[in-house]
Amino acid sequence: MSPLTKRATVYLDPALHKALRLQSIETSRSVSDLINDAVRDELAEDANDLALFEARKNEPALDFEDFVKGLKLDGTL
Repeated sequence: MSPLTKRATVYLDPALHKALRLQSIETSRSVSDLINDAVRDELAEDANDLALFEARKNEPALDFEDFVKGLKLDGTL
């Protein structure tokens, strides 16, 4: 454990806690490592989503009603 590691109290659903303990045993990794990896993955996914939004911010807005009308006109709906 790094000296910069912070301790936190997290309340888990009993079934999730059991699943984490079992996965910890199967993978020979601590529950803390599993939770850290899960949080890291979730934050990375959020960062990726934000980057995609930023890349598409200049795209023209699409009106929902016009889009549905187009689907009807081309026979999709």
